[in-house]
Amino acid sequence: MFTGIIEEVGTVRAAGEGTLAIDAALTLGGTKPGDSISVNGVDLTVAQLDERGFAFNVMPETYRRSSLGGLNAGDGVNLERAIAAGDRFSGHVVRGVVEARGALLALTGEGDAILARYSTPAEILRYVIIKGPIAVDGVSLTVVAKDEASFTVSLVRYTQEHTNLTRRKPGDAVNLETDILARYVEQLLREMRG
Repeated sequence: MFTGIIEEVGTVRAAGEGTLAIDAALTLGGTKPGDSISVNGVDLTVAQLDERGFAFNVMPETYRRSSLGGLNAGDGVNLERAIAAGDRFSGHVVRGVVEARGALLALTGEGDAILARYSTPAEILRYVIIKGPIAVDGVSLTVVAKDEASFTVSLVRYTQEHTNLTRRKPGDAVNLETDILARYVEQLLREMRG
């Protein structure tokens, strides 16, 4: 489980069929094989470590659901280690289970903030609510607007400087994870109704 508060932006060292290697500094500390790391919002298991970073095995389902298959050497990726028991919990509950891909539509300045608007598949958009949480590439964000095909979040200066979100260009794919609580409530209500 993660919080969506990105610890650092790592750099893809190598990306190929079934493998992903990332150079990192901060998130490398205290990490061991078998640990979970959120990479652009995808919960991956560390397979190997070296002095520069870590490597992961990536299964076909992960490529189908996420944007990881489009990564190339040199790309920046959002990294977060799994939360440890007793840690302060910021952000919101992020499972690292990408539900779908969306795409950046626009980045628009608004004072010190940047409004980021993303296209979203209908099956995901139904769980997106204004002032509710969403994870975009693993970043815990609050929805500020929504229409029939997209949602908008406001990126504060810290998020602009400590994630890869403002490095994106319109059309770039992003990984989306909605609030799990909405999904649980929907399923429970469906089961109660028969």
